[in-house]
Amino acid sequence: MNGSGQSSLDIMKGRISKALVFLIASGVAFCAVPSSSLADDARFFRIVGPTATTITAFTPDGYITWTNAQIGTNYTVQTARNLGNATHWVDYIQIPASNNVITNRLYDPNPPSGMALIPAGAFTMGNCMDETEGYPDELPQHTVYVSAFYIDTNLVTKSLWDTVYQWAIAHGYSFVYPSFGEASTYPMTSIDWYDCVKWCNARSEKENKTPAYYTDAGLGVLYRKEQVAPYVSWNSGYRLPTEAEWEKAARGGASGQRFPWGNTISWSQANYDASPASYAYDVNPTSGYNPAWISGGNPYAAPVGSFASNGYGLYDMAGNVWEWCWDWYGAYSSGSQTDPLGPASGSGREIRGGSYYRYAIRCRVADRHPCDPAYGFVDLGFRSVLPVGQP
Repeated sequence: MNGSGQSSLDIMKGRISKALVFLIASGVAFCAVPSSSLADDARFFRIVGPTATTITAFTPDGYITWTNAQIGTNYTVQTARNLGNATHWVDYIQIPASNNVITNRLYDPNPPSGMALIPAGAFTMGNCMDETEGYPDELPQHTVYVSAFYIDTNLVTKSLWDTVYQWAIAHGYSFVYPSFGEASTYPMTSIDWYDCVKWCNARSEKENKTPAYYTDAGLGVLYRKEQVAPYVSWNSGYRLPTEAEWEKAARGGASGQRFPWGNTISWSQANYDASPASYAYDVNPTSGYNPAWISGGNPYAAPVGSFASNGYGLYDMAGNVWEWCWDWYGAYSSGSQTDPLGPASGSGREIRGGSYYRYAIRCRVADRHPCDPAYGFVDLGFRSVLPVGQP
């Protein structure tokens, strides 16, 4: 690497105990983080933008600061597992420059248990491929800035659901749907949207966090038994992801991709109904349900984490089971947005990600689908998010 200069910063905190080396190459700033901080292979980051930047700080808790940013332009933080091949670099987050000096958090070495930090930044939401291959409701593409948040790395399992559920029914909660799942490590399914919301509140209370959902606009009465849309304290407790949060997390930082890992799909990457004759990007050698999770001709969900994670360390963001989101289903805005919450009403709540019953077209990260919030299906589950700053 033909660096024009370099500096180093030693950090000693938590699981990080190595020197971080920053290399300033022609117009691109590089930094490396040790593998222990990400529970994965060693990871490298670089900043790409319209001007040459200089990294001035990288803290133990994942904050990076760089200078010489051009106000009004966008910078892309890219990541790679090794430096041996230029094609290994993929987008991680996009950051609009509102100042000449930018500080942004790239990762959290000690996130809440079972969760990953999705760093603040912008992304392009919607169908980024040929507009004829998807559905009209995936367009227009639009830029969305999403604040940092934590999200479950796995779908909520039957084991986790049962643990919170038992606490909840002993503390004033009631649910319409009983516990259902193949086994403890399988996704919890067959639960309606309202039960997911109540469960998120119970999870917050059980962990002594301020709950997110309430029955009144004054946020004074906790949502524990209702089957109506709640009021939300957006900076408190566990809750369902917004549609924008879900899509940003599902993309794993990569831009211009069909799936969380790239542009093609096969049984080695997801639990879905393969149909290579129908979709050119379905490259599975044969058609049908994934044979690893089928019994008597009927498919079922795979245990969580059965496939590789995406760039943010999240599993099952395509296929396996659909995931409930907060938003009412509605048309996209054509303009840029910041932390959108969706329309005030719609024909159903958003579900995302496809399932083991669905073809590859429904497993694309841009795909969106409405569902009656009072329904629960065997191929429909969820994961929760947590605002940054919660104890």
